[in-house]
Amino acid sequence: MESRSPQLTRPDGSPLRVLVVDDEVNLAELVSMALRYEGWEVSTAHTGRKAVDVAREVRPDAVVLDIMLPDFDGHEVLRRLRSIDPTVPVLFLTARDAVEDRVAGLTAGGDDYVTKPFSLEEVVARVRALMRRAGAQQADSSSVLTVGDLTLDEDSREVFRGGAEISLTATEFELLRYLMRNPRRVLSKAQILDRVWNYDFGGQANVVELYISYLRKKIDAGRAPMIHTMRGAGYVLKPAA
Repeated sequence: MESRSPQLTRPDGSPLRVLVVDDEVNLAELVSMALRYEGWEVSTAHTGRKAVDVAREVRPDAVVLDIMLPDFDGHEVLRRLRSIDPTVPVLFLTARDAVEDRVAGLTAGGDDYVTKPFSLEEVVARVRALMRRAGAQQADSSSVLTVGDLTLDEDSREVFRGGAEISLTATEFELLRYLMRNPRRVLSKAQILDRVWNYDFGGQANVVELYISYLRKKIDAGRAPMIHTMRGAGYVLKPAA
């Protein structure tokens, strides 16, 4: 048996719409890919003016908005977005992490705040939380991922294999969650770095090998293996044979 994260939808069952605004094109695409994986429709804009135009056209259910843009800043974009839809949830992205910047963003009407560098999992989790608060419907009430005899509860953060509880660190949990959201799919080291670690992570891919080895010791030790190395391609998690 295999399952994935419960999907959030609009009240009518149609996909949620998210607008990603960032002048770093590669970063905007990384965030967009992560959000599309949730089953959402994602639009992008790289300037404030374009963001407002796209928002008028698609009427997004949530906006991921960089503070620093080439034409006008995120606070001005937010003001214009709120003139279109006064209730649209907004998650601010910024490279600045001073307390006064966070306060300014939230005082300006932003709903949440993430500082760069960040993990894509964190952005997805924050957007999910904002849209739940805004009334998005959950297509499946279960927060439990299941692959074979391995289960992971995204809400309680508990992991069990064959009924035995497994204690994981925060990073091990995020790595296992990504593998379990993609059962039987070969994931490259680059994909894993993008999703589990910061998008601009400066280390080498051997950090992935290291954490895979940690996970194996906890998940596969004394049991039929579930985590497999595909030489030259990456890693795959599948039910034990």
